[in-house]
Amino acid sequence: MNDWVLQYNQYEPDHERLREALCTLGNGYFACRGAAAEAKCDEHHYPATYLAGGYNRLTTRIAGHAIENESLVRLPNWLLLELRPEGGEWLSARCADVYHQHLAMDSGLLVREMHFRVGDGVLRYQERRFVHIDEPHLAAQEVTLTAENWSGQVEVVAAIEGRVRNEGVLRYRGLANKHLTYLEQVADAEGGLFLQVRTTDSRLEVAQAVRLILSIDGKAVPGKATAHTENGYARLSFSAHLKSSQTLHIEKITALYSSRDRAIYTPALEARKAVRRCPGFDASFATHQRLWRQLWKHFDIGLEFAPGNSGNDAQCILRLHLFHTIQTASLNSMDLDVGVPARGLHGEAYRGHIFWDELFVFPILNLRLPELTRSLLRYRYRRLPEARANARAAGFRGAMYPWQSGSNGREESQRLHLNPRSGRWGPDHSHLQHHVGIAIAYNIWQYYQVTRDLEFLSFYGAEMFLEIARFWASIAQWNPARERFEIRGVMGPDEYHEAYPGADRQGINNNAYTNIMAAWILASAPELLSRLPTERCAEIHETLKLGKDELTHWDNVSRKLFVPFHGDGIISQFEGYEQLKSFDWEGYRKKYGNIQRLDRILKAEGDTPNRYQASKQADVLMLFYLLSREELEELFTRLGVHFDANMLRRNIDYYLHRTSHGSTLSRVVHGWVLAREDRPRSWHLFNEALQSDISDVQGGTTPEGIHLGAMAGTVDMVQRCYTGLVTREDVLWLNPTLPREVASIRLSLRYRGHYLDLKISRDGVEIHSGPSRAAPISVGVEGRMEAIRPDERHYFPVQMRR
Repeated sequence: MNDWVLQYNQYEPDHERLREALCTLGNGYFACRGAAAEAKCDEHHYPATYLAGGYNRLTTRIAGHAIENESLVRLPNWLLLELRPEGGEWLSARCADVYHQHLAMDSGLLVREMHFRVGDGVLRYQERRFVHIDEPHLAAQEVTLTAENWSGQVEVVAAIEGRVRNEGVLRYRGLANKHLTYLEQVADAEGGLFLQVRTTDSRLEVAQAVRLILSIDGKAVPGKATAHTENGYARLSFSAHLKSSQTLHIEKITALYSSRDRAIYTPALEARKAVRRCPGFDASFATHQRLWRQLWKHFDIGLEFAPGNSGNDAQCILRLHLFHTIQTASLNSMDLDVGVPARGLHGEAYRGHIFWDELFVFPILNLRLPELTRSLLRYRYRRLPEARANARAAGFRGAMYPWQSGSNGREESQRLHLNPRSGRWGPDHSHLQHHVGIAIAYNIWQYYQVTRDLEFLSFYGAEMFLEIARFWASIAQWNPARERFEIRGVMGPDEYHEAYPGADRQGINNNAYTNIMAAWILASAPELLSRLPTERCAEIHETLKLGKDELTHWDNVSRKLFVPFHGDGIISQFEGYEQLKSFDWEGYRKKYGNIQRLDRILKAEGDTPNRYQASKQADVLMLFYLLSREELEELFTRLGVHFDANMLRRNIDYYLHRTSHGSTLSRVVHGWVLAREDRPRSWHLFNEALQSDISDVQGGTTPEGIHLGAMAGTVDMVQRCYTGLVTREDVLWLNPTLPREVASIRLSLRYRGHYLDLKISRDGVEIHSGPSRAAPISVGVEGRMEAIRPDERHYFPVQMRR
């Protein structure tokens, strides 16, 4: 593994599905898992293509209930390309004498190389593949076969396989999974394939066209192909005579269009036209490679390690995480009505739904490609009417965004969940995680802080933010005995605690993270309104019927929300948390080894995590992740609660010992909050978070789709946590706290129109602002602030604690 290449040097069937997820290629419009060209769906391989926003709903009867699930649909497999030498077997990794595979992240190219011994000769096989980052509908595949000391016929079969189902997640296989009907399939003996399908319920039409070109040493292979079609399947078979030292060259150019696309006549017409116009693999790859080069210029983060520290592949894995972030939400996403799927476009886990993971993704985009953040936030804006309807149905005002969102913004969370340990279906109450609205409001405010995009705030962001604030003011109920407002019947980010032990009612009361962040939203609403142009502010007041009395109520709630505490300044995760039983962590680790998914273990035993002081991931500590110490101190003061720096340390220690890290996000958050308190432990957790997907630490989840939030979160730890980068009060602040192992960090950012190149080392911060027409900005380093103008260089010495 070098810093730009993810490499595998042997074929390992049991790890293939993991590699397919990690080697997925995409462009924000569609993505294709990194399955071998010859691979078909079996226990080791899962070739799949997914379209951003390509959802369909199916109904299944489970435990006497009719359950409707919306899923990201697995589309036809355009990759199928098989070769068989005369007298031999079909070539595949299983029978290769030599096997190499690598993903070149700098150019978005997947390469597989294999050598096969055939009689006294050798056949050298190479496949190259890319999904065009600049042409959203195009992908290309090239296979070469070179004969050494061998001559004979080679049979070639190329196909589009549309007889596919959603079978990528084992625990979903009892659910209805046939999403496609077949409209048309064509195999043209001149070298063309075409397949058009339609989803069964959403009526989404997808057309795929393929152009095949076969040559030997630059000369077209003579003769025509044998064509074959079945319902949902199109195939072409060729025969080519290969002599020793000759190379058979096969190009497979593919175009994918859907009925969701703009500026098209029909998907079928556009797909056929696109493959005709494509200039071929090499010419197309050149434009693809050019845009990747441009993207990396802005997105790359360089780590220089201190003497004696190799970084343990941290640089390469960090680039892998950036690579998959860019592929999931790319320039192409800006013209689409799509959100940020928690598992990328890499698999079927979580059914391709959008959760709160954008909270961990947007900081990377805000500081490099804020136009993309703007577009992705509009996915939420378009679903504001549905969020309002969700709130009304629950008896509240404002906007209640769903925990899981898909096509139209209704709540897509399951009501029944299969525990793979026990094989039993049980109730799922995750729809009570209303804190997704907090994440959306926070994202809106952070985007504005970085960009000062007043147009977005005026016409989209403010309306969402204020309706989310209205929801929290509505759900907060006055408790006269406490003389405090309370928020009852919710779930926090922890996810383990769905109810109190033995209670009939679901949800817990006064989750500290929820209450404090709700107070932050309500307290921030007047400031947001003050940023708007006077006329637009008046229009929003009129449109939302937002009067002075309601704003006064918001202010009152923001000062009087109840925050539970226990012990010596420990913020209770929720009211009554300290009364739960202590958990036998050591005993369960000895019994089960990996206890990250403690909830499944306990439920399989007939128990429940509701009874214990045990958390899946950061909950209280999310406060210290999202808000600076200064912001928290202001907020606690507003709430009439004492806050001091020692509370941070005590709460970190308390909850670290009560967390199973059952979410890949957990180590990111814990590593972040430890960065200034315990850098060695922070660096250790950061490296564990880096391994989440590449090593599949949860044992089988990554093959179902990468964890995009965790990937982006590790990048953000380097970008903002270790650099101390904060955008607040119209200033870009830097307060570095590099781990001992890191000598320097290099990165490029965009902040309010400025292109900034930064080098943060243990001794100082170098900033170069590139040429632009932007107004000067304020940059502060460890309390010292300077105005920076375009095309200027600045150096700030730092006094970093050793």
